[in-house]
Amino acid sequence: MAQKSLHRALGVAVFAGCMAISDFLSGQQVADEHWVGTWASAQMLDDVSDIRLDDSSAVTVRETVHVSAGGSRVRIHLSNAFGSEPLIIEAVHLAKPTSVADCRIDPETDKLVTFSGKSAVIIPAGAEYFSDPMDYPLEALSGLTVTMYLHAPPGHQTGHTSSLTTSCVSGQNLVTAVDMPASKKVLHWFYLAGIDVLRPSEAVAVVTIGDSITDGGNSTVNGNARWPDVLAARLQADPATRRWSVLNAGISGDRVLTNNIGPNALARWDRDVTSQAGVRAVIVLIGVNDLGGWTINAPLSRQEHQDHVAQLIAAYEQMIARGHTRGLKVIGATILGYSGSVHYHPDAENERDRESVNDWIRQPGHFDGVIDYDKLTTDPSQPGRMKAEIDSGDHLHPSTAGHKVMGDSIPLSLFK
Repeated sequence: MAQKSLHRALGVAVFAGCMAISDFLSGQQVADEHWVGTWASAQMLDDVSDIRLDDSSAVTVRETVHVSAGGSRVRIHLSNAFGSEPLIIEAVHLAKPTSVADCRIDPETDKLVTFSGKSAVIIPAGAEYFSDPMDYPLEALSGLTVTMYLHAPPGHQTGHTSSLTTSCVSGQNLVTAVDMPASKKVLHWFYLAGIDVLRPSEAVAVVTIGDSITDGGNSTVNGNARWPDVLAARLQADPATRRWSVLNAGISGDRVLTNNIGPNALARWDRDVTSQAGVRAVIVLIGVNDLGGWTINAPLSRQEHQDHVAQLIAAYEQMIARGHTRGLKVIGATILGYSGSVHYHPDAENERDRESVNDWIRQPGHFDGVIDYDKLTTDPSQPGRMKAEIDSGDHLHPSTAGHKVMGDSIPLSLFK
């Protein structure tokens, strides 16, 4: 009897050991899953925006994004980064859009998103959350609609103020509705920070960090015509670069050295660049709002101009160093000309500053690669002024055609 008991005990121990090994291997398999961002939006404090959710009652928000790479499993990234109190979301659904402008979805593709197995989630103040992974086939360069039903949105709103894509807001619970005909339409994203897809191990992402030019300023609404969108389409069209996705971290009005509409580029570097899933490269196109903003209220001395240029260059050096610490390829883009801008009214000193900064960007030994947007977009007969055929009309932002020229000009060899 004692021998039988011993054998039985050994059998139980072996079974338990096998189960433990199985659990470990299962956990290891989950840990080895290769998630890569396919879409992203830089988040900011949105209290100054006139686009406010009703923070006294529940609200439905429907927002659509245009992904770069595809996959069979997805997870979404929600943010309460700038909230001062918990963000309570009762339900989140994914669906394929049938009309972005009308916030209409295909009900056959509607699927509930869960968080730790539950439909509701409470995101603490200042925190960000991933959803549970879910099987949801997503084609490259396709649309994805996220609808969420919020319970009393927090007073300090987190979001993105210039989506150039229609979102709909309603005071009713319309989280599974096919359309939202009586809703308020806004060009804004709320609390939605990213979409990740499960991809092969060789798949990677490039982040484009910048200001309104990267954010898509003055390009076609609902057209997905920003220069990073153009780059994404080119990468997906070439088998040699199809492993790359593109994450847009542009914020309209953003600066390198000081906060403006959103946090300055250095302050948001870790959240918007290095923490993105699968990131391996970053394109830096930012600085025009620093250059123009220095003298928007009053002129500066030449020494002050030189000091500001030195500070801007030092900030670029910080981006390069911080990117290299994370193993990223850091690509610099020269700043477009903005002479004639009705917003900044640049003078000869401003143009000299821009030329100095661009000369530094071009010099070997600084960035790991250079995209010379200044050379590409400047009118040869009017140094510092954007070519008329790509100017949106304000002499600061490129038109939709200009975004196309910019996206088409990027050497794909940078990603091969």
